[in-house]
Amino acid sequence: RRTRHASQILSPVAMLASALSLVTPSLVTPAPGRVAPMQRSADVSMAAKDSVTAGQVAGMAAAVLAVGVQSASAGPFTRTDIASLTYQQIKGTGLANTCPVVEQVDGMKTEIKVGGNYKIDEFCLEPTSFQVLEEKLTKSGVVTEAVDTKVTTRQTYVLTGMEGDLVQKDGKLTFLEKDGIDYAPTTVQLPGGERVPFLFTVKNLVAQSDGATSSISPGLKMSGGFNVPSYRTGLFLDPKGRGTTTGYDQAVALPALQAGGDESLFKENNKKFDVGRGSIELKVTSVNAELGEFGGVFVQKQPSDTDLGSKVPKELLLKGQFFGTVVPN
Repeated sequence: RRTRHASQILSPVAMLASALSLVTPSLVTPAPGRVAPMQRSADVSMAAKDSVTAGQVAGMAAAVLAVGVQSASAGPFTRTDIASLTYQQIKGTGLANTCPVVEQVDGMKTEIKVGGNYKIDEFCLEPTSFQVLEEKLTKSGVVTEAVDTKVTTRQTYVLTGMEGDLVQKDGKLTFLEKDGIDYAPTTVQLPGGERVPFLFTVKNLVAQSDGATSSISPGLKMSGGFNVPSYRTGLFLDPKGRGTTTGYDQAVALPALQAGGDESLFKENNKKFDVGRGSIELKVTSVNAELGEFGGVFVQKQPSDTDLGSKVPKELLLKGQFFGTVVPN
């Protein structure tokens, strides 16, 4: 028999300590009053007993590693909280798909005076409710009701980093959206299983306050309209190879229709880039004048995808919260 040196034999407790050392603990400490983040590793304590076998230790170590590395729960967080996190701490938490909230400080000023050359920066829209407006036949006639849906796309539907001029027109505050991540292809599913794709956007938004004012304070309401570009772009080809700028002029499997008789397929064959119109209403509920932050809630109405002109669009009703900052332009 060969005998091994005592230094080459790992005790069960040493094996567990080696496995736990692979998980580096890193805690995120948000501002007081925020949602406490999750820890990156579980607290594990075990009394060292000679009767613990190597198989039991390996099983416990695997269970610890299976907990996963997650550093922050998904909001609500302030800009300061988010700026203090690293990519690895945000990854997989859903925090990137949320808008910041206005930082609350005791005795803070809640009115932002807007005079001169200013702009809105870091404007963010986070929808929390997606509804499709459908007509329903009742005893009293045809009524329109909002049907709840569920999002089937990944958590990439928040509009963020938008900016634009904040000016006064006819005494009213006016926000002119110019740039940023101002569109997000999204799909929702109705209770019956039908899926409704749409381009969540506020492109070229022009929003005005409901009255003459030169400041942003809680209770301020703004509303306006925006453009809704087509969900599909010019290079998209449908399953039969038809498109707007490229592809076939008609379905290849129906060559006899070249001589006429394709009126029923006119919309499917003649693709077009539709640009619709949407509207939005915003209400400010919180302001931090020292940091130039403001936030609140919004309600938005916009059309869905038309499949390049071949389908009648549905109306969508979105509700959620927004955030923005006011800075000199």
